[in-house]
Amino acid sequence: MKRKIVVMACFIFALCGMLLTIPINVDAEEVVKEEKIIDGSYLTFEDYSYGTTVNPTLRGEHLMTGDSIITKTGIGKIYTYGETTANHDVDFVAVLVYVDRYDESDGLWGQIDAHVKDARDTYYAISTKTLKVDRGYFYRVHCDHFAGNDDEEFYDEAISATDGIWIP
Repeated sequence: MKRKIVVMACFIFALCGMLLTIPINVDAEEVVKEEKIIDGSYLTFEDYSYGTTVNPTLRGEHLMTGDSIITKTGIGKIYTYGETTANHDVDFVAVLVYVDRYDESDGLWGQIDAHVKDARDTYYAISTKTLKVDRGYFYRVHCDHFAGNDDEEFYDEAISATDGIWIP
C-alpha cells in the first residue's frame, strides 16, 4: 500500500514536471487593425462619429461652429446630422450635408446622398436625415457650413467631417 502511494506521488510529480517544461507557444497575438485614413477620415468600427470645424481663424467674422454627426440607428440604417451656428443673427446661414460610402475597390469615398438646410435672419441651421444603406461598407458625413450677410461679397465658409463607421 505504501509502495502504491509512493509510485502514485512520483507519477504525479513526473507528470507535473513534464507539463511545466513543455514549451507552450501561445502567442497572445493582439489583433490590431491597422487604422486607415481616407481623405481625412479614419475607418472605424464605432457606433457613431462626430466632426467639427477645426480652425477658428478660417471661419471668418460670422461663422461660429459647424458640426457633423453619423450614427448607427438599426440594421442597415444611419442617422446623419449637420449643423451651422453663427456668432449672431445673419442674413443667411446654411448647412450642406453629404453622405459618403467608402469603396474599397478604388479606395475612394463616393457620395450616396445629400441634404441641405438654409435659413434667413437667424443664427443656426440644422439638417437631419435617416437613411437605409447597404451593409458591409464604411459611411461618413461631411458638411459645408455657410453664414453671412447679403451686403457682403462672400459668406463665411467652413467644412467638417466625421470618421467612417462600419455598417455590418
